[in-house]
Amino acid sequence: MAEIIQRDGTWAFDGSTVRITPGLHRSVPLFRQTYGEIAVPLEAVAGVAYEPERKRGRLRLRLREGADPLLQATGGRLPEPADPYRLVVDIDRSGVAEYVAEEIRRALLLEEIPKEPARTYLVPGPPVPVSVRSSDGTVSFDGTHVRIDWSDTSDRVKRATGPRIIDLPDLVQVEWLPNSGYEDGFLRFVTRDSVFSKLPPEKDPFALDLWGSARRDLLTALVATAVMARLPHPSTRSGEYAQGDPPRLPAAPAEDAVPQLPRQGHHDVLLRRLRELGELHRDGVLTDEEFATTKAAVLRDF
Repeated sequence: MAEIIQRDGTWAFDGSTVRITPGLHRSVPLFRQTYGEIAVPLEAVAGVAYEPERKRGRLRLRLREGADPLLQATGGRLPEPADPYRLVVDIDRSGVAEYVAEEIRRALLLEEIPKEPARTYLVPGPPVPVSVRSSDGTVSFDGTHVRIDWSDTSDRVKRATGPRIIDLPDLVQVEWLPNSGYEDGFLRFVTRDSVFSKLPPEKDPFALDLWGSARRDLLTALVATAVMARLPHPSTRSGEYAQGDPPRLPAAPAEDAVPQLPRQGHHDVLLRRLRELGELHRDGVLTDEEFATTKAAVLRDF
C-alpha cells in the first residue's frame, strides 16, 4: 500500500485502485468535499506526476480520455483547487509523494494499461438522487428525470414556463461552464428539440444561468456529472451522428396535424403561461425567436 495523507486530502494506492479522499480542512473547496471519495481503477489512469515547488508540491493524476464522467461533463473547466485529481503536498512530504507516483507508474507498466481513449466510463459518477440549489434555481436528478425549479430571481421567461422536467432519453448532451466570479457560467441540458436553440442562458428554459456564489454554483457540476454518467458514452454515439454534430431531429408534424389537448386539470395553467408569454412578447421583452422557442417548450411540457 502506497499512501500519502495531507491536509488537502489522502491518496492511497493498493496496486489496483487509487482511492482519493478529500481533506476536511476549511481550505479544501466545497466542491471536493461534497463530491466525496473517488475510487479510480488503474485501467482509468493515463499517468501521474509529482510537481515540486519551493514551498510545496502537487501530485497530479491524469486519466484516460473518456474514462471519467466528471472530466467529460466539466471539459477541463474545473478551477484548479476544485480538481479532485490534484493534491497539494507539503515540501517535507515530497519523498512520500514521489514514492506514491512511482508505485502507480510501475503498476501502469506492469499491467500494460493502454493510453488510448476509454470506450466506457471507468470511474463512477455521483450517486443519485442529487439536488443543487443555484443562483438561478434548484436542479435535481433522480436517475431518470432532470427537474429545474426556478428561483424568484430567474428571468420572467423561465418563470412563465414553470418547472422544467426533462426525461433522460430526451437528452442529447450536457453543457457546463463554471461561474468564475468575474463571468457568468451556465448548466444547459440539450435535448433533441432544443439542440438548435440560440437563446442565452438567462432566457433559455433548458439552462441554469450561474451568476451568484461561485462556490455554491460550482456544485451544479455534480448534477452535470451524474447525468453524463447515465448518458450513452461518447464513443457509442458515432453510429447515430458524428460526435460534436447535432443529432438528426424527428420530422416536423404535418401542417394539418392536430395537437393533443392538455389534461383538464392543466388547462388553466397552460392558458395562464401562454398569456404571460404573449404579454412579454408584446412588451418587447421577448424577440420573435425567443417567443416561438419558449412557447414550443411550454406546449411540449403539457
